[in-house]
Amino acid sequence: MSYFFFFIILMLMHNTFHITRRKTRDGRGSFDTGKYRNLFHDLLAVPDDLVHRKIADAWNRLFYGNERTERFYFQAAPDTAYIKDIYHNDVRSEGMSYGLMIAVQLDKKDEFDRLWKWTKDYMQHKDGPRKNYFAWQCKTNGTIIDPNSASDGEEWIVMALFFASARWGNGSGIFDYASEAQTVLDTMLHKKDEHGNDGTITNMFHELHHQIVFSPFHPEINEDKPPYTFTDPSYHLPHFYELWARWAERDNGFWFEAAKAGRKFLKKAVHPVTGLAPDYALFDGTPTNHFGGGQADFRYDAWRVAMNVALDYAWFEADRWAIIQSNRLLDFFFNEGLDTYGDQYTLDGKCLCDNHNSGLIAMNAVAALAATNEKRKGFVKKLWCLPVPSGDARYYEGLCYMLGLLMVSGTFRIYHPAP
Repeated sequence: MSYFFFFIILMLMHNTFHITRRKTRDGRGSFDTGKYRNLFHDLLAVPDDLVHRKIADAWNRLFYGNERTERFYFQAAPDTAYIKDIYHNDVRSEGMSYGLMIAVQLDKKDEFDRLWKWTKDYMQHKDGPRKNYFAWQCKTNGTIIDPNSASDGEEWIVMALFFASARWGNGSGIFDYASEAQTVLDTMLHKKDEHGNDGTITNMFHELHHQIVFSPFHPEINEDKPPYTFTDPSYHLPHFYELWARWAERDNGFWFEAAKAGRKFLKKAVHPVTGLAPDYALFDGTPTNHFGGGQADFRYDAWRVAMNVALDYAWFEADRWAIIQSNRLLDFFFNEGLDTYGDQYTLDGKCLCDNHNSGLIAMNAVAALAATNEKRKGFVKKLWCLPVPSGDARYYEGLCYMLGLLMVSGTFRIYHPAP
């Protein structure tokens, strides 16, 4: 009889596990299957070798092309390199983090290590209240312009370091990638309790809302909306948090909650008809203006929300809302004119700038990873036909273009650490 009851208990535990799992995971994305869709092949019938050549051409132009018109990657001594914002003539944590991610996805270890050493040497604070955070803006000689953090930089840097650890193994010193990633994760969650923090620097994730803050900074001056009291929808990366929940040495429960909170937040932040997201929002999803206004509209940061929603679904299939959202967003831009839609809008769809921007074209193509309507093919084709961005605006447009190519081609992948 005891064996019978033991068997019943095991069955109940088994069923409870799978019921709980279904509550958080609706399907089997790339994390489970190890398969990544190549939409250039699936929707446009482009041969794989042509896709590989297109990606290689983009890498060669943006990283090693003409320094006046094509490249944004520049080597510096000793053994370092940086991604340059050409238009502003500076270096930003956003660009460095994207550069690191592109390098690890394409198995470019030398470029990765050079970028990481520059980031570590010049951008990461070595002491003081901001210790282990990264300054978001520096001169090309490494001098810090603004010591504050743009929180997405830390997020992408951590994820790139974890992938580097899994893909190449850990080295020593600053090239112990996993250890470096964990240090930044610990700082993001426990900064306010660190010895030496004078109270002006906060955690990068809000403890109550489990959401990324715009910037972990409590200004000394009186300010109505300090940077830690609101967020940026494009900073919400639930697919990254899912991996940290599995791979981090501690705080795993928090990262699972952050993934759930991020998905819940994005549902509230996007417009229910157009699918457009604001640049900045409160933690309940309400759009908010800051730094002179305009950030309650769909502008440059908000382009990336399409990428975050679609990639999260492609990797984890956690919520079929991503399909609805991606279809809705592509419907809006298709109705605005597939070849002519602008790059800035009010959330209800009034065009604020009619520039047809290659960066937004790339981000909308990534939305096709989650979309199911027939219009998605046109957006993927638009990305395929785009030339590699060049000229003074190539920094942001080129980074979005390169990330778009990797994701739409199935080249942007999860690299799992060794068991």
